[in-house]
Amino acid sequence: MPTSPGAPPEHLKTNALGAGGIAFLVIAAAAPLTVMAGVAPVAILVGGIGAPAGYLAAGAVLALFAVGFMAMTRHTGGAGAFYSYITLGLGRTMGMSSGVLAVVAYNALQIGVYGLLGQQVADAIATFTGLDVPWWAAALVAVVIVWFVGRRGIDVGAKILGVLLVAETAILALLAGAVIVQGGAPDTSALSAASFSPEAMFAPGMIGVLAFCFAAFMGFESTALYRPEARDPQRSIPRATYGAVVFMGLFYCLIVWAIIQAYGNEGVLSAAAADPASLFFVAIEQYVGPWASDVMYVLIMTSVLASQIAFHNAINRYTFNLARDGLLPAKLAHTHPRFGSPSVAGAVQSILAAVVIAAFAIAGADPYTDLLLKVNTPGVVGIIALQALTSFAVVAYFWRRRHTVSARVATTCAALAAVLLTAAAIALALHIDLLTTAEGVTNVLLVGIVPVTFGAAALAARVLKARRPAVYAGIGAVHAEDRHIPAAEPTDEELAP
Repeated sequence: MPTSPGAPPEHLKTNALGAGGIAFLVIAAAAPLTVMAGVAPVAILVGGIGAPAGYLAAGAVLALFAVGFMAMTRHTGGAGAFYSYITLGLGRTMGMSSGVLAVVAYNALQIGVYGLLGQQVADAIATFTGLDVPWWAAALVAVVIVWFVGRRGIDVGAKILGVLLVAETAILALLAGAVIVQGGAPDTSALSAASFSPEAMFAPGMIGVLAFCFAAFMGFESTALYRPEARDPQRSIPRATYGAVVFMGLFYCLIVWAIIQAYGNEGVLSAAAADPASLFFVAIEQYVGPWASDVMYVLIMTSVLASQIAFHNAINRYTFNLARDGLLPAKLAHTHPRFGSPSVAGAVQSILAAVVIAAFAIAGADPYTDLLLKVNTPGVVGIIALQALTSFAVVAYFWRRRHTVSARVATTCAALAAVLLTAAAIALALHIDLLTTAEGVTNVLLVGIVPVTFGAAALAARVLKARRPAVYAGIGAVHAEDRHIPAAEPTDEELAP
């Protein structure tokens, strides 16, 4: 991988994050409370009581992905995550295509969620004050808050997200604990492990459930983006990555199993069918108290806000890396002189979000079914596709270096992850109506955004190679100012006594 010929005038703030701060950023991006209270009821409705096993399975697949993903961190000083790693394994054209797709996918995920956040805040204001505030006004205020926190620097964002993440996981843990202590639904004799029986785990609807399960982990792989800002990244990045995926897999499984116990194996299906949106609220009011339901209502809003801040940070760092390598306007690689944040990229991302929100508001679109579900869909498909492609890149990279110590484990895990994530991406595309609530041409167009974006970027890369070969040669470059350029891994022969 080439080294950039000259250091840019700005760089990100150094030594700002430890493993805990990085983990807070990526877990907050997944919005655990929102995923559980807002999405898990639909997963139960689609897949039945085997849904907890689906989250566990998704976590296991992504843990395999993480093994190969982290193995690459010892061989690249790049901070561009998908962009850097796919360049290293599959070449510059694929790397540029992946970087562009990552920017588009993460923006789709983040901007779409403003529809949900705006509607949630508007509903809360109406409930507590009686005032009628349009969803788009609340969403635009959220854009400003997210921009401000992102501009202040990654360490400030990590502290805020840490507090919000602890609060949202605590309310879920409180619900789970109360259900377990009280023995589950009153009409059942004991807590049940039927969710993990073969009949439940291999029920017909479980394939569709995987779409929700993998979506619940969105953003965990962005740990690598914070490499230049991390303290001791050779240790902190892997610790944060493995910690995040293990925590989310086990925590999601526990919470979904607990909500099933709260209603009983049969009762939960009828309750989810009757009113999925209130499934968690009714349960926590029954097992903990009405006050807990009100607290959960507020914390869902802060959960979504935390997710927006985390994704905003990730998008800005992808944009920063692409701009630094000459693939986007150089101005986007400028950082704040005081806070060390990619402030220009953050401002542009916030303006883009505001423009999209305004466009949907003017068109009279629904903030949930149109802005959230439809705009989110290419993002979810794109990220899972990039995870699969990264796994193939890991296999290709280590296959060329079979003599290195980590090659065997990394190649095996990455190969398994590549197959399983490709299958997950295909299953998601085939069941995309579960995410979009749309049909026919709409679903084809939404899924089609991913290959069209990737293909257009690949074509642009070939044009770049022909017309600006020096810029093309710098795709995925290692930058000395990032400080963390790992040494080559020793061979088996070098380690032999």
